[in-house]
Amino acid sequence: MMEKMHEIASIASDIFLVLFGSAILLALITIIVLYIYDRNQNKHTVMRNFPVIGRLRYRFEHIGEFFRQYFFAMDREELPFNRAQRSWAYRAAKNVETTVAFGSTRSMLSPGDMLFSNSTFPTLPEQYQENHTICFGEHYVKTPYTTNSIINISAMSYGALSKNAIEALCLGAKKAGIWMNTGEGGLSPFHQKTDCDLIFQIGTAKYGVRDENGQLSEKRLIELSEIQQVKMFELKLSQGAKPGKGGMLPAAKVSAEIAKIRHIPIHTDSISPNRHTDIANTDELLEKIHFIRKTTNKPVGIKFVLGDKKWLDDLFETINQKGLDYAPDFITLDGGDGGTGAAPQPLMDYMGLPLDVSLPILIDQLITYRLRDRIKVIASGKLINPSKVVWALCVGADAINTARGFMFSLGCIQAMQCHKNTCPTGITTSDEKLQRGLVVEDKAERVYSYAKNMNKEINMMAHSCGLTQPREFRRAHCVIIDSNGKAKNLDELYSMK
Repeated sequence: MMEKMHEIASIASDIFLVLFGSAILLALITIIVLYIYDRNQNKHTVMRNFPVIGRLRYRFEHIGEFFRQYFFAMDREELPFNRAQRSWAYRAAKNVETTVAFGSTRSMLSPGDMLFSNSTFPTLPEQYQENHTICFGEHYVKTPYTTNSIINISAMSYGALSKNAIEALCLGAKKAGIWMNTGEGGLSPFHQKTDCDLIFQIGTAKYGVRDENGQLSEKRLIELSEIQQVKMFELKLSQGAKPGKGGMLPAAKVSAEIAKIRHIPIHTDSISPNRHTDIANTDELLEKIHFIRKTTNKPVGIKFVLGDKKWLDDLFETINQKGLDYAPDFITLDGGDGGTGAAPQPLMDYMGLPLDVSLPILIDQLITYRLRDRIKVIASGKLINPSKVVWALCVGADAINTARGFMFSLGCIQAMQCHKNTCPTGITTSDEKLQRGLVVEDKAERVYSYAKNMNKEINMMAHSCGLTQPREFRRAHCVIIDSNGKAKNLDELYSMK
């Protein structure tokens, strides 16, 4: 009897070992198959860069919707961009449904909350109109730039972004009919693989437009102006991530190609001066704008973070004294809460006025000095969702730039690795192994879809307010909750002069 039981136990043990071995073999085969599939699929960057393991990210993202009530980080609590903001951007980029269920998770009665005044009689589809066009440099340059685009791609340099990211952004911009700002890193071959409209940014180091001594090169300006793709030039005075400090590109990201474009040593920190060394006052700034415009025959603007309202008085008074030929054709106003670039925390956290404060000041000052028709305004700073874009249009902006919105469209997961060359999604890294995960054709389509759906919902909000197109928004259409819990229209808070 005992021998029989031992025999049965032995057989059972053998069966168990066979089954266990088969399960292990099956698991290994499954992992190998998944690894090969993940490594070669084109849709998900994280899975492409981190096969099998990367699947956990998407699984956690999915089940998080069902378990969010058990955790502290709710939809609207994360910074710099909360889950609700990022989720909308991801869905818009993937061209999937952006509607939500069971009511808004957003506060609507706290001081500073923003609402819009819907019309009793919304605009009917047959009354819809195309976006009104705007013209930069009209009557002041030989080659003005006309566009009807509202949402555009903000300044992000090649070097700060990978070549795959730059190429995907340009391809998407071309399809969407929007412009892209080159950032201060110069014009790369990847900007020119498609003929999307470009704004060439001139940073304080003059990368891409400097002579042998690091000064602004007239010859190089002429060469750039002859490139049809370059529609305008932007002189950067400061940016939202670090007002008062120049651009920073760590040595690990300065490849041979980037060094050649910027005309700097390879594998050396690329640190721009904290201001243009050849511009020391407002008069010199306007002279420089006039020189660049005269040299290129294309519109020229300036970008800055507003810190002192009194400087606007100085700027606009000097323009009126010197003449409108010396005025910038546009101002790109960045908020002090910007942040695509790596920056010292004190500057990122405390330096410069946020766009919510500075944009009304700028618009009102332009009106006061009768320069509003001469100078177009591009608003930039955390405008990644339709509601904030509409707010900026209500205040008075002519167009909108967003950097991080389009980074999310590329697949950014807010990993906070932008300055470390370890971006897991291949967006802000020069590591070719990580760049491989970003498939240009797929991400270009997402860039296009993000822009398309942003415009679609901006138009939807305009029609809800009884307007025919978004450039009809005025301050009366936006309501802000004040410290007493009362609703006030923007035109009450900031009276148009």
